[in-house]
Amino acid sequence: MLQEQEKEQVKQPAKKRRSVYGRIIGYTWKLFLLGLMVVVGYLVSVEYNFFYLFGSSPSLDRLENPRSDQASELYTADGQLIGKYFRENRSPVGFKEMSPTLINALIATEDIRFYEHAGIDPTAIFGAVYDNLRGESRGGSTITQQLAKNLYKTRTDDSKGVLGHIPGLNIVISKTKEWLTAIKLEQRYTKEEILAMYLNTVDFGSNSFGIQVASKTFFNTSPDSLKSEQAAVLVGLLKAPTYYSPRFNPENATRRRNTVLGQMAKYDYLTQAQADSLSQLPLVLDYKVENHYDGPATYFRGAVADFMKEWCKQNGYDLYRDGLKVYTTIDSRIQAHAEAAMEQQMRTLQRRFDNHWKGKNPWVDEKNNEIPGFIEETIKRTDYYKRLKKKHGDNTAAINKELNTPREMMVFTWDNPEREKKMTMSPLDSLRYYKRFLHGGMMTMDPFSGEIKAWVGGINYKYFKFDHVKQARRQPGSTFKPFVYVAAIDNGYSPCDKIVDTRITINYVEKGEKKSWSPTNADWEYTGAPMTLRRGMGKSVNSVTAQLTELVGWETVVDYAHKLGISSPLDKVPSIGLGPSDVSVYEMVGAYSTFPNHGFHTAPRFITRIEDREGNVIEQFVPEQKKVLSEETAFLMMHMLKGGIEEPGGTSQALWEYDLWKGNEIGGKTGTTSNHSDGWFMGVTKDLVTGVWVGGEDRSIHFRTSSLGEGSKTALPVYGLFMERIYKDKDLGYTMGRFPGPTVKINKKYNCTTVLPKAEPDSLFFDLNFEIPELIDTF
Repeated sequence: MLQEQEKEQVKQPAKKRRSVYGRIIGYTWKLFLLGLMVVVGYLVSVEYNFFYLFGSSPSLDRLENPRSDQASELYTADGQLIGKYFRENRSPVGFKEMSPTLINALIATEDIRFYEHAGIDPTAIFGAVYDNLRGESRGGSTITQQLAKNLYKTRTDDSKGVLGHIPGLNIVISKTKEWLTAIKLEQRYTKEEILAMYLNTVDFGSNSFGIQVASKTFFNTSPDSLKSEQAAVLVGLLKAPTYYSPRFNPENATRRRNTVLGQMAKYDYLTQAQADSLSQLPLVLDYKVENHYDGPATYFRGAVADFMKEWCKQNGYDLYRDGLKVYTTIDSRIQAHAEAAMEQQMRTLQRRFDNHWKGKNPWVDEKNNEIPGFIEETIKRTDYYKRLKKKHGDNTAAINKELNTPREMMVFTWDNPEREKKMTMSPLDSLRYYKRFLHGGMMTMDPFSGEIKAWVGGINYKYFKFDHVKQARRQPGSTFKPFVYVAAIDNGYSPCDKIVDTRITINYVEKGEKKSWSPTNADWEYTGAPMTLRRGMGKSVNSVTAQLTELVGWETVVDYAHKLGISSPLDKVPSIGLGPSDVSVYEMVGAYSTFPNHGFHTAPRFITRIEDREGNVIEQFVPEQKKVLSEETAFLMMHMLKGGIEEPGGTSQALWEYDLWKGNEIGGKTGTTSNHSDGWFMGVTKDLVTGVWVGGEDRSIHFRTSSLGEGSKTALPVYGLFMERIYKDKDLGYTMGRFPGPTVKINKKYNCTTVLPKAEPDSLFFDLNFEIPELIDTF
């Protein structure tokens, strides 16, 4: 009995010990489960933004359809990429379009266990913590985590909740979101897709986002053609794009490149000998940052941007982020010819202008006297002056000091192929320099489809961004006269009707006030003889136009101009036919296109379709046509327009100097405004309608003589040079030939004669006695 009691006493401490151990184990499990619940609860709270404490995480839809900012692209009708619109210049490419050596360099440097982990690399995390405790800064993020941060902006203010604004805690929450998002990315995408997405989203500096643009910017190559040393440079940039920039910090870039090459050798992507050899190579770049004003058709791209911004606002897109593809009507070859013709003539014309004003300032009043204080007053309208005014207030002395302080700057010049040079001058001197340049605008259009084929808005977009095709409005001078003649012909007049060329005075009432107007001819001479309407328009005789305007009514002329597509406000005054109201080249080309298009006005258009980033067509644009003239009227107006070349003394006869006449017909109209401030030429062939304007930025800047400043001397040569190039480029398919006859029966008989100014044995020109079988008897 005693022994049993002793045994019981021995057993009791053991039970107590087991009970203590059990309680410890129980507490441990409880703590573990509690900790697990806290972790799970925390992760769930972060994922679902519990009580808005943690900020939003990317949704399932965003994970399955990741969208990084992507540049919208602009294409010509012949498939050439001519421009981009972007905040971040990015053009994504697929994994198969990336060099294997690029992928190897990335993995060796950024995430060697990339193919082994599921989005998070614990080894890298613990290693980073250990190194940071030792004072060595190192990150532990995987490529997938970095992609999550790049794609979904997990550290922006928009993704922060209430707790995300607490220092320290915000980093933990952001990291948690990156981990969760990385795991979900790994579940939804292959490793190759993740690598491609990552390389398409990262910033390489120098305004290049994504590997495609970076390869082009630094080495003028594509991602699939990168060499090992080039790939190492680009991968090295990922750590710090500015500090390791090969353009601005070549020593740092070389050192970082060699580090990447060393990593590639360490993990057997290169042999040590290869890495050592490549490390000895000099840093060789072919560097060029892509800017908005690079490439052809720069002014046209600006016009498209203006249209697209409004379109995007109405349709819920962002032109600079959504990667739209905009297909235009511009033909890159025709555009190149137009730009070359404009440059050739404007360079010549500028030399002529500089010699004409040598030693004098070209800003003059109506009496050709220099306008005092012109530059000083002009600069007050600039944004630069407004900034100075904001900076210095009413301190005129401080403002004038900055305006007159010389500084080094790049300026535009015609003197070298780069079209710019470095000069030292003050802001006021810079304005004086730029005001001496002549400018030009030109547009070419298919009159039947309305497709704009070429658009040259000025002489250099980088230095002169104002567009002289659509943005500018200037007096059209005599190029407006056809609207008088079309109003007359459409109301019963004939090209053969005659009006006496004589001095006249027209009395009229404007706003209750009696007025009179006495127009003069350009040469101040009057023949006193009857003149056919065709010859009157061909010679651009003001007295004939003014009398015809009075006969049909200047209100009627304005109505016809609007019917044909002129949308600018027009003054209903007796002088309307001489072009006193401002219009654009864009409007004039569209209006003239009604004549070869058998009386149908087709609205000019420059976009054919818009696609989203996946290539789905969002909107298709079709021609907008409206019948505004009878076909007979349109046909007769084409005959009238040829008068500028065929009639004796026609103002368009300078075109005979160009190689355009092998069986060809061209209708043309010149225009020159008061004091030769504006020179115009409108040219029409069977295929194309073209408008050209030339002049100074300010109306007070111009030639002083007709022999230099007329439209036939300034604008017409641009057209002549352009059309020569068009006909010589056989790939374009434009051929010389006659205007087509009318497709309807013309019952009225016309009978008047003319003599061609130049007889060409192979010319298919006809005088006014021609016949069209079954359509017209005699002309």
